[in-house]
Amino acid sequence: MEELQQPATQCDFTIQDCALAAIATGVEAQNLRELRDRLMSINRDSIYYHFWGGMLRPRFEDLEFRNDFAVWAHHGLHDPVLAERLGIIDPTDFPTLDELRDELLDTIEERLDETEIVPWAKPENRFHFIRSQIVVFDTHLTVRSPEELAKAVPHMSVGSVFLHFVDARRRTPKGTDDFRAWMEGCFPEGYEALHHDLANLDYFFYTLTELRQKLAEVFERHLASI
Repeated sequence: MEELQQPATQCDFTIQDCALAAIATGVEAQNLRELRDRLMSINRDSIYYHFWGGMLRPRFEDLEFRNDFAVWAHHGLHDPVLAERLGIIDPTDFPTLDELRDELLDTIEERLDETEIVPWAKPENRFHFIRSQIVVFDTHLTVRSPEELAKAVPHMSVGSVFLHFVDARRRTPKGTDDFRAWMEGCFPEGYEALHHDLANLDYFFYTLTELRQKLAEVFERHLASI
């Protein structure tokens, strides 16, 4: 006999998947001064894409640099000093994308003040500003408790990990991930240590595959009895 599916409840957690659609803006920069000028007015979605987009798309550049601005400074402008300064910017330190934009501009301004010649890239190596749009998919998978979530995490797609643990920081009212937001709303007691370790997981410096493994380890450590 076919098992009847239980009706969804208010405290069910629906696992979703996503893809990051890249949309050309037509805005380019060939030198560092142009990059600064374009950054002043570029759409926030473009800043988001150039910091977080690399997590979801295949990357073949030097993974020493975790954002596209640092990669371009290194490979396009051949400015290792600027590349290092841009590369150490942790976007999770900034509550808003506008504050992250300001940090980028300050870093670039500082480098322009230090150099007598503005760094240029070859025409074929211009920086192309891209903006992003997240496309969300339904996986038809639902969990009803933190213990069930712990079992599901190791099998999630990297898109699900990105959507629920990374992108959620930019859209939830408290700037938290979807896992903690759900547990705090539906299971407010008994999981405080788990919440603490999830909050302290520095996701930006892992690949999504590595992040999924780290998440699985955190859940297993706290819910080992499942």
